[in-house]
Amino acid sequence: MITYSKHYINGAWQSAASQAIFEVHDASTEEVMATVPQGTADEASQAVLAARAAFPAWSALSVEERCQFIDKIVVGLKARTDEMANAIAREVGMPIKMAKMIQVGGPVFNWGNAAKVARAYHYEEKVGNSLVVREPIGVVGCITPWNFPLNQITLKIAPALAAGCTVVLKPSEIAPVNAMILADIIHEAGLPAGVFNLVNGAGPVVGEVLASHPEVDMVSFTGSTRAGKRVAALAAETVKRVTLELGGKSASVVLPDADLAAAVKGTLAACFLNSGQTCSAHTRMLVPESSYEQVKALLQAGIAKYPLGPSLAEDSRLGPLITSMQRERVLGFIQTGLDEGAELIAGGTAKPAFDKGYFVQPTALRVKPDDTLAREEIFGPVLVVLTYKDEDEAARIANDTIYGLGGGVWSATDEHAIAFARRMRTGQVDINGAPFNGNAPFGGYKQSGNGRENGKYGFEEFLEHKAIQLKPAEKT
Repeated sequence: MITYSKHYINGAWQSAASQAIFEVHDASTEEVMATVPQGTADEASQAVLAARAAFPAWSALSVEERCQFIDKIVVGLKARTDEMANAIAREVGMPIKMAKMIQVGGPVFNWGNAAKVARAYHYEEKVGNSLVVREPIGVVGCITPWNFPLNQITLKIAPALAAGCTVVLKPSEIAPVNAMILADIIHEAGLPAGVFNLVNGAGPVVGEVLASHPEVDMVSFTGSTRAGKRVAALAAETVKRVTLELGGKSASVVLPDADLAAAVKGTLAACFLNSGQTCSAHTRMLVPESSYEQVKALLQAGIAKYPLGPSLAEDSRLGPLITSMQRERVLGFIQTGLDEGAELIAGGTAKPAFDKGYFVQPTALRVKPDDTLAREEIFGPVLVVLTYKDEDEAARIANDTIYGLGGGVWSATDEHAIAFARRMRTGQVDINGAPFNGNAPFGGYKQSGNGRENGKYGFEEFLEHKAIQLKPAEKT
């Protein structure tokens, strides 16, 4: 077990003021793998003031000078990939092979890409008699989740730093070990004191300071819609810029001309990634009524190919959920679905054959549009299937949600799929299982949030516009 007793404030590891700690559990064994200190409101404020003091000098550096620091962070991350992947696999539950590729490989790309975007970006343009410039917004408070912890940290602090902002990070108290490793890497890269700060803590304590502090210019939050509303309300008091990446209930729409086998395989992959603990997971599968029995058989066969196992086992395809509370929450949703009359296609509430670990069987149920499972974000390995009569009804069902983060469309032709995708009120739509694009904007409509991450779109969130009006030259 690793014991952390410090926060990273103003360029140094500072002993925590409080003796209170958070225990971090190995999701596969339920054992305590680490402890981190519970930060106080005063420590969060100290970090904010350190970031404020560092901002003028950091923002005055050239883009190239800032990006050279980021290049060093990339080197440090690559060198500690195995350590980082092991930590995330244990604290989150994603199988080690996928953790190395997705939970660490993705952030390595995104750190490097932030520097690439910053170096290529055009910060000034002439518009009539105005010089329009883009400048860093200032001090950014970053509040990040536990499901893809390092990647969501990276998508905030890497572009913020590249843009010339200084940051205070509050990582998830459930999966903070990766953030502590990253802070060590950032320290070794030699960033000036105060440019990057990390304070572990609870949302109602440290998170609320970041959202409300008058010296924070922007808060970037990823997490639940409920918590995002609280962050936005607090930030409104000082009129901060707010970016929110919140919940989802994404639809995978199988059109009548689709390849059913490919659609089922792709939907299961998009639903079960990280044991369903993914905000953009395709958790609602919409299929034509006439195809349901075929889809049901394909789902049963497909789900059988998702063996559960401990996250550090090389042959595990589906790991445990992150905590016992999350496991009970997901099992409760499955039971609610059954109580409301859902048809169980595969899986269910029976305990998997493991003595330890927060495991839930991969599950699929047929539900109706108004059922709880069709509307609530479950955040576990649970797929719900809904049937439709025609494409107009499919579009209505797909859009009948408070969320709008991801989605997919399956069809024999891209043209047909794209036409349907244009009808979906959601921030990202995958056509026939197309891969994720780290340079395309990621974010949601409706209560899935505000703002975008990834590539130049995420980078621009950390910049302000300034118009410098120039007096036109006098005519002679």
